[in-house]
Amino acid sequence: MKVRLVQNGLFTQIDDISAALAPPSGGFYWIDANLDDLETLQPMFQLHDLAVEDCLNDEEQRPKLELYDSHYFIVINSIRFDDEEIFLRALNIFLFKHAIITVTRQKINEIRSIKPVLWEEEVNSPDRFLYHLVDLVVDNYFSVGDRIEARIETLEEDILVHTKKSHLNEIIGLRSEILWLKKMLVPQRDLIWALNKKELRLIDDELQKYFGDIHENAVKITEEFETFRDLMGNLREAYQSSLSNRTNEIMRIFTALTTIFMPMTIITGIYGMNFDNMPELHTAHGYYAVLAVILGVGLSMFWFFKKKNWF
Repeated sequence: MKVRLVQNGLFTQIDDISAALAPPSGGFYWIDANLDDLETLQPMFQLHDLAVEDCLNDEEQRPKLELYDSHYFIVINSIRFDDEEIFLRALNIFLFKHAIITVTRQKINEIRSIKPVLWEEEVNSPDRFLYHLVDLVVDNYFSVGDRIEARIETLEEDILVHTKKSHLNEIIGLRSEILWLKKMLVPQRDLIWALNKKELRLIDDELQKYFGDIHENAVKITEEFETFRDLMGNLREAYQSSLSNRTNEIMRIFTALTTIFMPMTIITGIYGMNFDNMPELHTAHGYYAVLAVILGVGLSMFWFFKKKNWF
């Protein structure tokens, strides 16, 4: 757990956490904690039992905003896209008038990225800290969306060039992850709408208006992943179509080869009958003549099918 005093974007490390209980003369306190630290933080800051229980819950948390007497509890999901898999990591936030507590189970990139933003924007209040943190989380969805879109395009090109069975597994896996993520995007969009429109005494009225821009981005992200879902459906149809075309192509080649060898088989079958009264069997050059006929028939049919673009 790290306790920092933030004044106009500048950080001062605080060793005694009890100092964060009282409002500072200027700025605010930022406490960056993990789940184990809640045992210490809950009695000190009077964190609501339900909020702490949500933090400790192993299940994935839906984005939400809970209002309590002394603080707000906010859950928003950070997104990562590693090894072709989508990961959501809950970012739990306790907002006070003079402090903000961030609680995470794993390391989240936005927590590290927020520091230069605070310094550049000279942030001096916890509600502005909340605004920039939510903005970073939402912007990261666009980056992940670009990577998913590039993956879809690459997969589409691979399917058109050379269809493999593994492509179907990739399509099903990526589509299921997009559908799962889309279920989380709707409550996250509603959360940001609440931060923009709801009457919140711990967030400055003028600052609340800026959450409207973040809400517009959240709406765009939801629509973008809706498009991804449709694209994955089209990609599956393209896979099935490509597979059918490939099967038809193979069957056409086999049919052409069978048709070419059929008359050759008939000829060899006729001359394979060992009757005594077959004058061709006793011809001096009959063997070579039959081979020439078979070869001629085969080449003629091959040329015919080639002309018809069967090969």
